[in-house]
Formats: sequence, C-alpha cells, structure tokens
Amino acid sequence: MTPRLCLYALAVWPALVVVAILNGTLRNYTYTRVVGEHAAHVISSVILVGVFLLITYAFLASVKVDYRNLDLLVVGAIWLVLTVAFEFLFGHYAAGHSWRRLLAEYNIFKGRVWVLVLLAVFFGPLIMGRLARGHK
Repeated sequence: MTPRLCLYALAVWPALVVVAILNGTLRNYTYTRVVGEHAAHVISSVILVGVFLLITYAFLASVKVDYRNLDLLVVGAIWLVLTVAFEFLFGHYAAGHSWRRLLAEYNIFKGRVWVLVLLAVFFGPLIMGRLARGHK
C-alpha cells in the first residue's frame, strides 16, 4: 500500500464520522418518534451504509493513486479499526454510555444491524474501488 493512499484514507475517515454523527442526530430528533426506536435504528443503518459507500466511491474515483484489491482491504481494515475504536472510546468516555450498552449494538439476535455498517466500512473500499476503477 502506498503511503499516499493511506494518508488519503486517513483524511477521508473523519468525514465518515461526521456523517455518522449527523445521521444519528437526524434519527434521534426526527423519525424515531414516528417509527419507533428499532425501525429507526434499521433505517438509519441502511442510510449510513449508502452514504458511506457513496463517499468511498467518490474518494476512490478521484484519488490519483494506483491501488490494488489488497490496498483497498487495508483501507477498509484501517477504517474499521478507527470506527470501532471511536465508537467505544467516544461512546464511553465522551457520551457516557456503558460498555454493556455499546456492546448491545452488536447483537444481531436482538435486531441490531450496526454490524452491516461495519461490513460496509470494511468491504466498501474493495467494492467501490472496483467500480471506480471500471469507470476510469
């Protein structure tokens, strides 16, 4: 992986955080009241996956660096580690959520689909990179 691609990927990641925070804020202050917490969680997760994929595509379509599939998986892994670390560290220390509450978001058997967002964060660069490469 080229250092430039890694630096570009690190520069894009904060945009993903901002989008996630705005998405959660929109969910909490608008449609949760109408559709309920669980449905709002699912809707919000699907929206976030779509927006993350669009951002990832725009990033990879515009970056002037050659990359291979393995590079894209490394970008996804970096983003995944940063995202999970941010979620737990910010969620616990800044937002005051308990570790139990944070871990509960990963329980797919209770209808929590946050894992889909994390899958998009990890595999999104590979999928969108292939698409972007096809359009160059």
